[in-house]
Amino acid sequence: MSLSISIFGLGYVGSVSAACFASMGHKVLGVDVNPAKVEMVESGRSPIIEARMDELVAGGRRACRLHTTTDSTAAVLQSDVSFVCVGTPSLRNGKLDLRHIENVVREIGTAFGQKKSSHTFVLRSTVLPGTTESLVIPILEQASGRRAGLDFTVCYNPEFMREGSAVADFLQPPYTILGGQHASDLAPLRELYKDVPGRVFETTISVAEMAKYTSNAFHAVKVGFANEVGTLCKHLGVDTQAVAEIFAADTRLNISPAYLSPGFAFGGSCLPKDVRALNYRAKELDLKLPLLDSLLPSNAEHVERAVEAIMRTNKRSVAQLGLSFKAGTDDLRESPQVQLIKRLLGEGFEVRVWDRDVSLGRLAGSNRQYIEEVIPHIGLLLSSDLQEVLRGAGVVIVGNKSLGKEELLRHLRADQIVIDLVNLEKVRRPDTIGSYEGICW
Repeated sequence: MSLSISIFGLGYVGSVSAACFASMGHKVLGVDVNPAKVEMVESGRSPIIEARMDELVAGGRRACRLHTTTDSTAAVLQSDVSFVCVGTPSLRNGKLDLRHIENVVREIGTAFGQKKSSHTFVLRSTVLPGTTESLVIPILEQASGRRAGLDFTVCYNPEFMREGSAVADFLQPPYTILGGQHASDLAPLRELYKDVPGRVFETTISVAEMAKYTSNAFHAVKVGFANEVGTLCKHLGVDTQAVAEIFAADTRLNISPAYLSPGFAFGGSCLPKDVRALNYRAKELDLKLPLLDSLLPSNAEHVERAVEAIMRTNKRSVAQLGLSFKAGTDDLRESPQVQLIKRLLGEGFEVRVWDRDVSLGRLAGSNRQYIEEVIPHIGLLLSSDLQEVLRGAGVVIVGNKSLGKEELLRHLRADQIVIDLVNLEKVRRPDTIGSYEGICW
């Protein structure tokens, strides 16, 4: 079944979306305030320089599936779904300039006020979480005199198109994200994207908005990381391309979901010391590598977030479950859990510690030396009796994933606050008794 679509804004996102939807058999009406863009599409030419766009625009015009106009009212009245694809540039202070969205949405809302049937509005512009529901929907309701959820629906559908390969990215996306207030709101979008390959995520509007920013921020981190590593390689006389090729070949840890689940700070015998060593060498070479230089301060801030979360409970007795940086090991070197305990002791908290895998009698070498230097009196805090550690605690800190849910629930009380530092799987979270919260979720 083909749908009638209006697309507001014929820049990169809007024009590519219009041409691609038309190529998929849908009737598309593009809308732009610039009559030159409208005229170009009407004459079968692409308004942007992009691979395959001239071909798709010409084909859409020949098939009478692609039209353009400057009349926003006509576009809304003649379509079932309206996409908003206008720009969201930065202001001088970095804040998003949402004036284009506000103006277009107000026009669309006014036009919809003249329509008797329902309508679906889809924001495709990149906006921060909360924008669709706090800005777009109120403007639509005010301008139309109608109510969201009753007379019309609003969705968020981010795009993941790169200039130069935008058509290919639209037709072969890594995934499609559909955000709505209710699952039923997404029915028209399911129909539009039913023939597009790849996984489809149906989620809330705010998650869809944030997923777009998360992707872009990570892409920026990857570019910055690659450039800083390449800079360091060059100054060390190392083959940058060979290093990059080897690094990218690891799809189990390096180019993968590994280490990308929000949780606690990193630690152990490798990551902190190796990042520190790279930064020191960069300074010796008089290189400014701000991304690499920010990793350890960022890590330390996460420990501080845990301290602040515990202090907000207004309880002074803490049970720390997990001392090593990872379950199944007794490695305490640079464990963020150890750093957390040290901070809590400095703030006057009473702390007891349990870890199935840690025994002072078995610690040896640099591992034992580290813990004796950081918390020399750890033996007074550590106990092998889980029930005894939990008995007097007001706050329970889940520091690693060694404990099962049932084992923990047997000893928890309803008045205890559980703070999860490691992002336990949902089925393992002790969230059926007392208060449970995650540090960054």
